[in-house]
Amino acid sequence: MKVHKEGRRILFVTILVLLALNLALYQFNRGAVLFNRIFAGVSVVAFLALLQFFRSPFRHLFTHEDLLLAPADGKVVVIEDVYEPEYFDDMRKQISVFMSPINVHVTRNPISGMVKYFKYHPGNYLVAWHPKSSTQNERTTVVVESDAGPLVLFRQIAGAMARRIVWYVNEGDEVNQGEEFGFIKFGSRVDLFVPIDADVKVELGQKVKGGETVICQLKV
Repeated sequence: MKVHKEGRRILFVTILVLLALNLALYQFNRGAVLFNRIFAGVSVVAFLALLQFFRSPFRHLFTHEDLLLAPADGKVVVIEDVYEPEYFDDMRKQISVFMSPINVHVTRNPISGMVKYFKYHPGNYLVAWHPKSSTQNERTTVVVESDAGPLVLFRQIAGAMARRIVWYVNEGDEVNQGEEFGFIKFGSRVDLFVPIDADVKVELGQKVKGGETVICQLKV
């Protein structure tokens, strides 16, 4: 397992601040031994929690042009037919994966193809499971023309804790299934919009792994 590049600077600054605070307490608050030890313990726990958030574990990726892979680690919280107004302007099947703060927060291309559309939307920070978070929260929208043919739309959506979305794709890019397309800091969700006739392979409440779990099969 390695530390993701989005967390290296944060982790470096955090450890410097915590070390400085603990050294200051040791130097100027020597009489409060118990407090200093508790603070040191809390510092270690806080740093380890931040470290696990930015972990980027190795994944056994595989590719298949008509299979849609999970774009992130988390739990399936939505499987329903909805109207998608931003790009398709028609009915699509929505599948959403909620990412808690303890999940790996790398987001991965669910399928290979060409990016036909990309847009960043500033917005609110409703809790990620709120029905309106998909259209009102800060988010990115990516539409990929898959190698299998059908168009697939996916969104990174910020949540109540997430305050920064990072993306690595732009219109016209060729993307490969399973490779990173971005990162969401501190908990959120990813929505997928696929053709209505897609064969869903997951269930509500199921835990999935980014780049490994098959979400659905496209009709080609």
